[in-house]
Amino acid sequence: MRQRTLKTSFSLKGKGLHNGQEVTATFLPAAENTGYRIVRVDLEHRPEIPALAEYATFADRSSCLEREGVRVYTMEHAMAALYGSGIDNCIIELDGEEFPILDGSAKYFVEKIEQVGVAEQSAPRRYFDVTEPLEYTSEDGLTRLTLLPDTAYHVNLVVAYDSPYLSMQYATYSEKDTNFAREIAPCRTFVFLREIEPLLKQNLIRGGDLDNAIVIVDREISQEETDRLACLLQRDSMRVKQGVLNNVTLHFDNEPARHKLLDVMGDLALCGRFIKGRVIAERPGHKANTAMAQKIYKGIVASEREDACPKIDVTAEPLMDINRIRGLLPHRPPFLLVDKVYEVTDEIVIGCKNVTMNEPFFVGHFPDEPVMPGVLLVEAMAQCGGILVLNQVEDPENYSTYFLRIDGIKFRKKVVPGDTVIFKLVKIAPIRRGIVTMRGYAFVGKGLVCEGEFMAQVAKTKN
Repeated sequence: MRQRTLKTSFSLKGKGLHNGQEVTATFLPAAENTGYRIVRVDLEHRPEIPALAEYATFADRSSCLEREGVRVYTMEHAMAALYGSGIDNCIIELDGEEFPILDGSAKYFVEKIEQVGVAEQSAPRRYFDVTEPLEYTSEDGLTRLTLLPDTAYHVNLVVAYDSPYLSMQYATYSEKDTNFAREIAPCRTFVFLREIEPLLKQNLIRGGDLDNAIVIVDREISQEETDRLACLLQRDSMRVKQGVLNNVTLHFDNEPARHKLLDVMGDLALCGRFIKGRVIAERPGHKANTAMAQKIYKGIVASEREDACPKIDVTAEPLMDINRIRGLLPHRPPFLLVDKVYEVTDEIVIGCKNVTMNEPFFVGHFPDEPVMPGVLLVEAMAQCGGILVLNQVEDPENYSTYFLRIDGIKFRKKVVPGDTVIFKLVKIAPIRRGIVTMRGYAFVGKGLVCEGEFMAQVAKTKN
């Protein structure tokens, strides 16, 4: 899957849910690897806030981003629309501090995305591939989000309230089977009637009305109280029918749960990657959602550090087996020290060496405590770096890689029989006049065992 952006721009205008002010959000195409970025065009110098969990903070009843004192509120529906529509990169220009609430769903954002179309880009999509469980639990233990390994993005959600009209509901999403635009995006936000007055007293939901929220009545109220609430909501009159104010027709029987799922998707989009994993959300809210997004984001940052152990399945079929490697490298046993290659691009190569007791060097190094010689560990990294370089020439059999300099070698742990050593070589400067500079890392498990910097020359072999 390759990254995607909008074919052209679009704008949406409406009130902010909490401040009630008119605001326009303009969505524009963006370059590869931009992600989602929000620009406050109403402020001097047009400050920009990346839509990342690094800048997430909690605001009552909505998600919030803050950077250097500049804030943006209620962006979760727009984020869900971009994410659910498969958009990787987008610039959003906002002339206020809060996104327009529109009808309380992501429907109009998605419809605009469908109208302008999606453009595929060259760079591959960036994923967060869940390899181990991750969990967030609220202090009271009532809210829990769990992230589990899976082959695609799934969300299983349950909400439960002390209300006869919304005691328990379920909703699910699967990127393979669920039509996001039709089944999730139109689902509107909701509020209990008993919450309206307290929220108004907190100076919130000033832009809220019966056109952008489902109001649920879970107790009997008099006509006098109904009329008073109608006045607060600037309505001439209101009627109650089956627990929902003003005869609002639900799009789905479980529309509140589906809207909560929409919020989960929008908030977790702040991790900055498309997720390959299963989310189990029990009574979620924005505080829990953004806390989980922050956990994911920290994991992504840690995993994408240059010295982080690459996440590969050593039992999976490799990109290159030993026969392909023999076609690139001139080395032969017992001095061929790379068994498999799992990934190779113009910038990085990841390979491995399975260390067994049958290695000839263990005969003398050392008979009573077999340890792989550090010099051979460095040689193995260098050979893996040679694959990175020789994979970029058309006739690698006619070239060799000669290492000119090896700097900053550090040995962290010993390598012994039974270990699988993962090598990661990263190009740190463009190739000039056949000279390439790389930084190399060797791992056993998740632990770094050796690192160093290599400079090599790629030269044509003399016949």
